[in-house]
Amino acid sequence: MVGGGCRGLALARGLIAEGHAVRAVTRTEARRAELEDAGCECWIGTPDVIGTLRYALDNVTVLCWLLGTATGDPAKVAALHGSRLKMMLEKATDTTVRGVVYEAAGSVAPELLEQGVAELRHAHVTNEIPYAVLEADPRDEEAWRAAALEAIDALLAPRGAAA
Repeated sequence: MVGGGCRGLALARGLIAEGHAVRAVTRTEARRAELEDAGCECWIGTPDVIGTLRYALDNVTVLCWLLGTATGDPAKVAALHGSRLKMMLEKATDTTVRGVVYEAAGSVAPELLEQGVAELRHAHVTNEIPYAVLEADPRDEEAWRAAALEAIDALLAPRGAAA
């Protein structure tokens, strides 16, 4: 799980309660105790430098890229939904990742979120990486979490399974 803040932590708790293992990325040691107390495996890295996340994908089945409310330098935020996402998807190709959940709603400019969805589609066409687009409004935390769980469950379902 890359990003998501407090919403991501609530999502992680729900996944852990269902028996899933969750590896959560944080930029600094400051959040390690909070993540580990919730039952997550903590990974120190940053989506600004994909190389810090490469091995975070080991034994991961679903990558959650939850950066729809990312803030900061506009060029860096744009890269999170463009070049950084593209590179992460390329790195995911030769891993155990079998699906990507992309947060395409939030405070990030709509054109950047659309760019992220385009990167997902490209990865799907090029490398057959399944994906789910999370479009729930992150301000409605309950609806967002339910939609995120549904997206993850859909990616984990056996292919061809009835909906």
